[in-house]
Amino acid sequence: MKLKHLTITFLTFCVAAFSGMKAASAASFSVIADGLYNAGGLSFGPDGNLYVTEAGIGGNGACVPPASGQGDSLCYGTSGAVTKIENGKTERILTGLPSLALPDGTGAGGPRDIQFDTKGKPYVLIGYGANPTFRDRNLGYTDLGKIIAPDFNTNSWTSVADLANYELVNNPDGGDVGSNPLGFVIDGNKLVAVDAGANDLLSVNTDGRNLQSIVAFPQDILTNPVFPPSGTPSNEPGQVPSIDEEVRSQFATQPVPSSVTKGPDGAYYISQFTGFPFPEGGAKIYRVGADGKSTVYADGFTQLTDLQFDPEGNLYALQYANQSAWKGNFDGSVIKIATDGTRTTLLSGNGLESPSALTIGADGAVYVTNRSDRPGLGQVLRIENTKSIPEPDSVLGVFAIAALGIGWLHKKRNHPEF
Repeated sequence: MKLKHLTITFLTFCVAAFSGMKAASAASFSVIADGLYNAGGLSFGPDGNLYVTEAGIGGNGACVPPASGQGDSLCYGTSGAVTKIENGKTERILTGLPSLALPDGTGAGGPRDIQFDTKGKPYVLIGYGANPTFRDRNLGYTDLGKIIAPDFNTNSWTSVADLANYELVNNPDGGDVGSNPLGFVIDGNKLVAVDAGANDLLSVNTDGRNLQSIVAFPQDILTNPVFPPSGTPSNEPGQVPSIDEEVRSQFATQPVPSSVTKGPDGAYYISQFTGFPFPEGGAKIYRVGADGKSTVYADGFTQLTDLQFDPEGNLYALQYANQSAWKGNFDGSVIKIATDGTRTTLLSGNGLESPSALTIGADGAVYVTNRSDRPGLGQVLRIENTKSIPEPDSVLGVFAIAALGIGWLHKKRNHPEF
Protein backbone atom coordinates (compact mmCIF):
# COMPACT_ATOMS: atom_id res chain seq x y z
CA MET A 1 0.00 0.00 0.00
CA LYS A 2 1.41 3.36 -0.96
CA LEU A 3 0.95 5.54 2.12
CA LYS A 4 0.08 8.70 0.28
CA HIS A 5 -1.60 11.43 2.27
CA LEU A 6 -5.07 12.06 0.89
CA THR A 7 -5.29 15.69 1.89
CA ILE A 8 -6.16 17.24 -1.43
CA THR A 9 -9.00 14.90 -2.26
CA PHE A 10 -11.08 15.64 0.80
CA LEU A 11 -14.69 15.70 -0.42
CA THR A 12 -13.37 14.20 -3.61
CA PHE A 13 -13.16 10.76 -2.03
CA CYS A 14 -14.69 11.39 1.39
CA VAL A 15 -14.61 8.61 3.95
CA ALA A 16 -16.31 9.50 7.21
CA ALA A 17 -17.07 7.92 10.55
CA PHE A 18 -18.20 8.57 14.07
CA SER A 19 -18.98 5.99 16.69
CA GLY A 20 -18.71 7.83 20.00
CA MET A 21 -22.03 9.66 19.92
CA LYS A 22 -25.45 8.04 20.08
CA ALA A 23 -28.15 9.36 17.80
CA ALA A 24 -30.76 11.19 19.85
CA SER A 25 -32.96 13.20 17.58
CA ALA A 26 -36.47 14.58 17.66
CA ALA A 27 -35.81 16.95 14.77
CA SER A 28 -37.51 16.85 11.40
CA PHE A 29 -36.64 18.44 8.10
CA SER A 30 -38.10 19.54 4.82
CA VAL A 31 -36.39 19.55 1.43
CA ILE A 32 -36.33 23.09 0.06
CA ALA A 33 -34.17 22.39 -2.99
CA ASP A 34 -33.09 19.29 -4.90
CA GLY A 35 -31.48 18.24 -8.15
CA LEU A 36 -28.19 19.95 -7.22
CA TYR A 37 -24.83 18.95 -8.69
CA ASN A 38 -22.22 18.42 -5.98
CA ALA A 39 -23.78 20.91 -3.58
CA GLY A 40 -21.34 22.81 -1.37
CA GLY A 41 -21.55 25.83 0.92
CA LEU A 42 -24.60 27.97 1.48
CA SER A 43 -25.32 31.40 2.91
CA PHE A 44 -28.17 33.84 3.26
CA GLY A 45 -27.86 36.96 1.14
CA PRO A 46 -28.85 40.53 2.01
CA ASP A 47 -32.19 39.92 0.27
CA GLY A 48 -33.02 37.15 2.75
CA ASN A 49 -32.75 34.43 0.13
CA LEU A 50 -30.53 31.39 0.46
CA TYR A 51 -27.60 30.92 -1.94
CA VAL A 52 -25.83 27.59 -2.49
CA THR A 53 -22.79 26.61 -4.54
CA GLU A 54 -22.71 23.71 -6.98
CA ALA A 55 -19.27 22.33 -7.86
CA GLY A 56 -20.64 20.95 -11.13
CA ILE A 57 -19.61 17.79 -12.99
CA GLY A 58 -16.40 18.87 -14.71
CA GLY A 59 -16.52 18.52 -18.45
CA ASN A 60 -14.79 17.31 -21.61
CA GLY A 61 -11.84 19.68 -21.36
CA ALA A 62 -8.23 19.04 -20.43
CA CYS A 63 -7.47 16.88 -17.40
CA VAL A 64 -5.12 16.73 -14.43
CA PRO A 65 -4.03 13.66 -12.45
CA PRO A 66 -5.74 13.01 -9.10
CA ALA A 67 -3.94 14.05 -5.95
CA SER A 68 -2.64 10.56 -5.20
CA GLY A 69 -1.49 9.98 -8.76
CA GLN A 70 -3.74 6.92 -9.00
CA GLY A 71 -7.17 6.43 -10.46
CA ASP A 72 -9.07 8.38 -13.11
CA SER A 73 -8.04 11.88 -14.10
CA LEU A 74 -10.06 14.95 -13.19
CA CYS A 75 -11.30 16.79 -16.26
CA TYR A 76 -12.25 20.41 -16.73
CA GLY A 77 -15.53 22.04 -17.67
CA THR A 78 -17.63 25.08 -16.87
CA SER A 79 -20.53 23.34 -15.13
CA GLY A 80 -20.09 25.08 -11.74
CA ALA A 81 -22.86 27.38 -10.55
CA VAL A 82 -24.40 29.42 -7.76
CA THR A 83 -28.09 28.77 -7.14
CA LYS A 84 -30.59 31.02 -5.37
CA ILE A 85 -33.47 29.56 -3.37
CA GLU A 86 -36.37 32.00 -3.18
CA ASN A 87 -39.94 31.22 -2.08
CA GLY A 88 -39.44 27.52 -2.67
CA LYS A 89 -38.04 27.98 -6.17
CA THR A 90 -34.45 27.49 -7.34
CA GLU A 91 -32.65 29.51 -9.98
CA ARG A 92 -29.05 29.32 -11.12
CA ILE A 93 -28.00 32.95 -11.01
CA LEU A 94 -24.29 32.44 -11.76
CA THR A 95 -23.28 29.84 -14.32
CA GLY A 96 -20.22 28.86 -16.33
CA LEU A 97 -18.00 28.62 -13.27
CA PRO A 98 -14.97 26.32 -13.46
CA SER A 99 -15.43 22.70 -12.48
CA LEU A 100 -13.12 19.69 -12.28
CA ALA A 101 -14.45 16.15 -11.81
CA LEU A 102 -14.09 12.45 -12.51
CA PRO A 103 -15.62 11.05 -15.71
CA ASP A 104 -18.89 10.21 -13.93
CA GLY A 105 -19.21 13.72 -12.48
CA THR A 106 -18.28 12.78 -8.92
CA GLY A 107 -15.34 14.04 -6.90
CA ALA A 108 -15.86 17.57 -8.16
CA GLY A 109 -13.70 20.59 -7.46
CA GLY A 110 -15.49 23.84 -8.26
CA PRO A 111 -17.63 26.39 -6.40
CA ARG A 112 -17.39 25.32 -2.76
CA ASP A 113 -18.57 28.19 -0.58
CA ILE A 114 -20.30 31.55 -0.74
CA GLN A 115 -20.32 34.44 1.74
CA PHE A 116 -21.64 38.01 1.73
CA ASP A 117 -19.88 40.95 3.37
CA THR A 118 -21.61 43.58 5.51
CA LYS A 119 -22.46 45.60 2.40
CA GLY A 120 -24.05 42.60 0.70
CA LYS A 121 -21.20 41.95 -1.74
CA PRO A 122 -20.84 38.24 -2.54
CA TYR A 123 -17.62 36.23 -2.65
CA VAL A 124 -17.31 32.65 -3.89
CA LEU A 125 -14.54 30.18 -3.13
CA ILE A 126 -13.60 27.81 -5.96
CA GLY A 127 -12.07 24.47 -5.00
CA TYR A 128 -9.49 22.52 -6.97
CA GLY A 129 -8.43 19.13 -5.57
CA ALA A 130 -5.08 18.38 -7.21
CA ASN A 131 -1.45 19.47 -7.40
CA PRO A 132 -1.46 23.17 -8.39
CA THR A 133 1.56 22.54 -10.63
CA PHE A 134 -0.80 21.00 -13.18
CA ARG A 135 -3.51 23.65 -13.07
CA ASP A 136 -2.10 26.32 -15.37
CA ARG A 137 0.12 23.88 -17.26
CA ASN A 138 -2.70 21.51 -18.21
CA LEU A 139 -5.85 23.63 -18.03
CA GLY A 140 -4.69 27.10 -19.05
CA TYR A 141 -6.11 30.07 -17.18
CA THR A 142 -8.94 29.08 -14.86
CA ASP A 143 -10.22 30.28 -11.50
CA LEU A 144 -9.91 26.89 -9.82
CA GLY A 145 -8.33 27.26 -6.38
CA LYS A 146 -9.26 30.94 -6.10
CA ILE A 147 -11.68 33.30 -4.37
CA ILE A 148 -13.74 35.33 -6.81
CA ALA A 149 -16.15 38.27 -6.56
CA PRO A 150 -19.20 37.60 -8.76
CA ASP A 151 -21.71 39.96 -10.33
CA PHE A 152 -25.01 38.10 -10.50
CA ASN A 153 -26.56 40.72 -12.77
CA THR A 154 -24.02 40.23 -15.55
CA ASN A 155 -23.10 36.58 -14.89
CA SER A 156 -19.47 37.57 -14.56
CA TRP A 157 -16.78 37.65 -11.89
CA THR A 158 -13.33 38.90 -11.02
CA SER A 159 -10.52 37.00 -9.35
CA VAL A 160 -9.62 38.19 -5.84
CA ALA A 161 -7.00 35.75 -4.53
CA ASP A 162 -5.17 32.68 -5.86
CA LEU A 163 -4.94 30.24 -2.95
CA ALA A 164 -3.69 27.34 -5.06
CA ASN A 165 -0.76 29.35 -6.37
CA TYR A 166 0.08 30.44 -2.81
CA GLU A 167 0.44 26.76 -1.90
CA LEU A 168 2.58 26.13 -4.97
CA VAL A 169 4.97 28.98 -4.15
CA ASN A 170 5.05 28.75 -0.34
CA ASN A 171 3.86 25.28 0.80
CA PRO A 172 3.44 26.41 4.44
CA ASP A 173 3.11 22.93 5.97
CA GLY A 174 6.23 21.65 4.22
CA GLY A 175 4.47 18.50 2.99
CA ASP A 176 3.29 17.37 -0.40
CA VAL A 177 2.17 20.25 -2.60
CA GLY A 178 -1.58 20.24 -3.09
CA SER A 179 -4.51 22.62 -2.89
CA ASN A 180 -8.23 22.20 -2.30
CA PRO A 181 -9.79 25.31 -0.71
CA LEU A 182 -13.12 24.33 0.84
CA GLY A 183 -14.53 27.05 3.07
CA PHE A 184 -14.07 30.63 4.18
CA VAL A 185 -15.47 33.36 6.39
CA ILE A 186 -15.50 37.14 5.99
CA ASP A 187 -14.00 39.00 8.94
CA GLY A 188 -14.21 42.76 8.34
CA ASN A 189 -12.00 43.48 5.34
CA LYS A 190 -10.41 40.02 5.41
CA LEU A 191 -11.32 36.75 3.75
CA VAL A 192 -10.17 33.86 5.96
CA ALA A 193 -10.10 30.46 4.23
CA VAL A 194 -9.05 26.87 4.82
CA ASP A 195 -7.17 24.86 2.23
CA ALA A 196 -7.72 21.14 2.84
CA GLY A 197 -4.94 20.17 0.44
CA ALA A 198 -2.40 22.61 1.85
CA ASN A 199 -3.44 21.91 5.47
CA ASP A 200 -3.49 25.57 6.43
CA LEU A 201 -5.59 28.61 7.32
CA LEU A 202 -5.09 31.67 5.12
CA SER A 203 -6.05 35.32 5.19
CA VAL A 204 -6.33 37.88 2.39
CA ASN A 205 -7.78 41.37 2.19
CA THR A 206 -11.03 41.69 0.26
CA ASP A 207 -9.12 43.74 -2.32
CA GLY A 208 -6.74 40.81 -2.88
CA ARG A 209 -3.75 42.22 -1.01
CA ASN A 210 -1.71 40.60 1.74
CA LEU A 211 -2.43 36.94 1.05
CA GLN A 212 -0.70 34.94 3.77
CA SER A 213 -0.90 31.75 5.78
CA ILE A 214 -2.02 32.23 9.39
CA VAL A 215 -1.18 28.72 10.59
CA ALA A 216 -0.42 25.28 9.20
CA PHE A 217 -1.96 22.34 11.02
CA PRO A 218 0.24 19.48 12.24
CA GLN A 219 0.05 15.85 11.19
CA ASP A 220 -1.74 13.39 13.45
CA ILE A 221 -0.01 10.16 14.47
CA LEU A 222 -2.45 7.27 14.67
CA THR A 223 -1.79 4.21 16.79
CA ASN A 224 -3.08 0.90 15.43
CA PRO A 225 -5.05 2.54 12.62
CA VAL A 226 -7.93 0.71 11.00
CA PHE A 227 -7.65 0.48 7.20
CA PRO A 228 -10.25 -0.56 4.63
CA PRO A 229 -10.13 -4.32 4.08
CA SER A 230 -8.19 -5.68 1.16
CA GLY A 231 -10.24 -5.63 -2.01
CA THR A 232 -12.32 -2.61 -1.03
CA PRO A 233 -13.38 -0.78 -4.24
CA SER A 234 -11.52 2.51 -4.57
CA ASN A 235 -10.50 5.10 -7.12
CA GLU A 236 -7.40 5.43 -4.95
CA PRO A 237 -6.09 1.82 -4.90
CA GLY A 238 -3.07 2.90 -2.89
CA GLN A 239 -5.39 3.32 0.09
CA VAL A 240 -6.22 -0.34 0.39
CA PRO A 241 -3.63 -2.73 1.88
CA SER A 242 -2.75 -5.87 -0.04
CA ILE A 243 -3.65 -9.23 1.46
CA ASP A 244 -0.13 -10.12 2.65
CA GLU A 245 0.94 -6.63 3.62
CA GLU A 246 1.93 -5.83 7.18
CA VAL A 247 0.12 -2.70 8.40
CA ARG A 248 2.07 -0.21 10.46
CA SER A 249 1.17 0.20 14.13
CA GLN A 250 1.70 3.95 13.81
CA PHE A 251 0.65 6.03 10.85
CA ALA A 252 0.99 9.73 10.08
CA THR A 253 -2.16 11.26 8.68
CA GLN A 254 -2.93 14.71 7.35
CA PRO A 255 -5.08 17.14 9.40
CA VAL A 256 -7.33 18.23 6.48
CA PRO A 257 -9.05 21.43 7.69
CA SER A 258 -12.48 21.60 6.09
CA SER A 259 -14.20 24.84 7.19
CA VAL A 260 -13.72 27.95 9.29
CA THR A 261 -16.05 30.23 11.24
CA LYS A 262 -15.48 33.14 13.59
CA GLY A 263 -16.46 32.66 17.21
CA PRO A 264 -18.04 35.17 19.59
CA ASP A 265 -14.62 35.49 21.24
CA GLY A 266 -13.08 36.72 17.98
CA ALA A 267 -11.09 33.53 17.40
CA TYR A 268 -11.37 31.31 14.33
CA TYR A 269 -12.76 27.80 14.72
CA ILE A 270 -11.73 25.18 12.18
CA SER A 271 -13.31 21.79 11.55
CA GLN A 272 -11.14 18.79 10.76
CA PHE A 273 -12.10 16.13 8.27
CA THR A 274 -8.92 14.06 8.92
CA GLY A 275 -6.90 12.32 6.23
CA PHE A 276 -6.62 8.67 5.32
CA PRO A 277 -7.40 6.25 6.96
CA PHE A 278 -10.10 8.53 8.37
CA PRO A 279 -10.05 7.36 12.01
CA GLU A 280 -13.34 7.08 13.83
CA GLY A 281 -13.52 9.65 16.61
CA GLY A 282 -10.31 11.21 15.34
CA ALA A 283 -11.58 14.59 14.13
CA LYS A 284 -11.08 17.78 16.13
CA ILE A 285 -12.28 21.35 16.20
CA TYR A 286 -9.33 23.74 16.34
CA ARG A 287 -9.33 27.24 17.77
CA VAL A 288 -6.92 29.82 16.33
CA GLY A 289 -6.58 32.96 18.42
CA ALA A 290 -5.09 36.37 17.74
CA ASP A 291 -1.60 34.96 18.30
CA GLY A 292 -2.02 32.68 15.28
CA LYS A 293 -1.55 29.51 17.31
CA SER A 294 -3.91 26.56 17.04
CA THR A 295 -5.27 24.66 20.03
CA VAL A 296 -7.84 21.88 20.25
CA TYR A 297 -11.23 23.24 21.29
CA ALA A 298 -13.14 19.94 21.07
CA ASP A 299 -12.42 16.43 19.86
CA GLY A 300 -13.92 12.98 19.47
CA PHE A 301 -15.70 13.66 16.18
CA THR A 302 -15.36 12.03 12.79
CA GLN A 303 -15.02 13.66 9.38
CA LEU A 304 -16.36 17.13 10.16
CA THR A 305 -17.29 19.24 7.15
CA ASP A 306 -18.63 22.51 8.57
CA LEU A 307 -19.12 24.68 11.66
CA GLN A 308 -21.44 27.57 12.52
CA PHE A 309 -22.16 29.60 15.66
CA ASP A 310 -25.68 30.74 16.48
CA PRO A 311 -26.41 34.15 18.09
CA GLU A 312 -26.36 32.58 21.59
CA GLY A 313 -22.82 31.27 21.11
CA ASN A 314 -23.70 27.61 20.56
CA LEU A 315 -21.52 25.88 17.98
CA TYR A 316 -23.08 23.57 15.38
CA ALA A 317 -20.88 20.89 13.81
CA LEU A 318 -21.71 18.87 10.71
CA GLN A 319 -20.54 15.29 10.37
CA TYR A 320 -20.34 13.69 6.94
CA ALA A 321 -21.16 10.16 8.12
CA ASN A 322 -21.58 8.26 11.38
CA GLN A 323 -19.62 5.19 10.36
CA SER A 324 -16.58 4.66 8.19
CA ALA A 325 -18.01 5.28 4.77
CA TRP A 326 -16.31 2.24 3.30
CA LYS A 327 -18.77 0.30 5.46
CA GLY A 328 -21.50 1.56 3.16
CA ASN A 329 -23.50 3.75 5.56
CA PHE A 330 -23.59 7.47 4.74
CA ASP A 331 -25.88 8.73 7.48
CA GLY A 332 -24.57 12.06 8.82
CA SER A 333 -25.24 14.16 11.91
CA VAL A 334 -25.81 17.72 13.04
CA ILE A 335 -24.29 18.17 16.50
CA LYS A 336 -24.81 21.16 18.78
CA ILE A 337 -22.09 22.12 21.26
CA ALA A 338 -23.45 24.45 23.94
CA THR A 339 -21.35 27.15 25.58
CA ASP A 340 -20.86 24.87 28.61
CA GLY A 341 -19.57 22.05 26.38
CA THR A 342 -22.75 19.96 26.43
CA ARG A 343 -23.25 18.13 23.15
CA THR A 344 -26.58 17.22 21.63
CA THR A 345 -27.38 15.48 18.38
CA LEU A 346 -30.06 17.45 16.55
CA LEU A 347 -30.42 15.08 13.63
CA SER A 348 -28.68 11.82 12.78
CA GLY A 349 -29.49 9.82 9.69
CA ASN A 350 -33.17 9.51 8.81
CA GLY A 351 -32.44 11.06 5.42
CA LEU A 352 -29.40 13.13 6.39
CA GLU A 353 -26.78 11.61 4.11
CA SER A 354 -23.25 12.79 3.26
CA PRO A 355 -23.96 16.46 4.11
CA SER A 356 -21.29 19.04 3.31
CA ALA A 357 -22.26 22.43 4.78
CA LEU A 358 -24.69 24.19 7.08
CA THR A 359 -25.88 27.65 7.98
CA ILE A 360 -28.35 29.04 10.52
CA GLY A 361 -31.24 31.17 9.34
CA ALA A 362 -32.83 34.19 10.99
CA ASP A 363 -35.71 31.83 11.78
CA GLY A 364 -33.41 29.72 13.96
CA ALA A 365 -33.63 26.72 11.64
CA VAL A 366 -30.52 24.90 10.45
CA TYR A 367 -30.04 24.64 6.69
CA VAL A 368 -27.85 21.86 5.32
CA THR A 369 -26.59 20.77 1.91
CA ASN A 370 -27.38 17.06 1.71
CA ARG A 371 -26.23 14.21 -0.55
CA SER A 372 -23.36 16.45 -1.49
CA ASP A 373 -21.39 13.72 -3.27
CA ARG A 374 -24.16 12.68 -5.68
CA PRO A 375 -24.39 14.87 -8.79
CA GLY A 376 -27.96 15.62 -9.73
CA LEU A 377 -29.27 14.31 -6.40
CA GLY A 378 -28.03 17.06 -4.07
CA GLN A 379 -30.47 18.77 -1.73
CA VAL A 380 -30.85 21.63 0.71
CA LEU A 381 -32.65 20.68 3.91
CA ARG A 382 -34.34 22.91 6.46
CA ILE A 383 -34.10 21.27 9.86
CA GLU A 384 -36.76 22.32 12.32
CA ASN A 385 -38.16 21.11 15.65
CA THR A 386 -34.60 20.75 16.87
CA LYS A 387 -35.41 19.24 20.25
CA SER A 388 -32.64 16.89 21.26
CA ILE A 389 -31.37 14.76 24.09
CA PRO A 390 -28.03 15.58 25.76
CA GLU A 391 -25.46 12.88 25.20
CA PRO A 392 -24.31 11.13 28.40
CA ASP A 393 -20.65 11.66 27.50
CA SER A 394 -21.19 15.07 25.99
CA VAL A 395 -18.46 16.89 27.88
CA LEU A 396 -15.79 14.30 27.12
CA GLY A 397 -13.21 15.70 24.76
CA VAL A 398 -14.55 19.25 24.86
CA PHE A 399 -12.22 22.13 25.58
CA ALA A 400 -8.99 20.18 25.32
CA ILE A 401 -7.24 23.31 26.46
CA ALA A 402 -9.53 23.18 29.62
CA ALA A 403 -15.94 19.98 9.51
CA LEU A 404 -16.72 16.17 -1.46
CA GLY A 405 -18.20 12.92 -2.41
CA ILE A 406 -17.32 9.26 -2.14
CA GLY A 407 -17.77 8.63 -5.80
CA TRP A 408 -15.81 5.35 -5.59
CA LEU A 409 -18.18 3.82 -3.05
CA HIS A 410 -21.39 4.55 -4.87
CA LYS A 411 -22.26 2.73 -8.04
CA LYS A 412 -21.62 5.03 -10.93
CA ARG A 413 -24.82 6.76 -11.88
CA ASN A 414 -25.87 8.10 -15.21
CA HIS A 415 -26.85 11.71 -15.01
CA PRO A 416 -28.47 14.15 -17.40
CA GLU A 417 -26.53 16.96 -18.94
CA PHE A 418 -25.92 19.80 -16.54
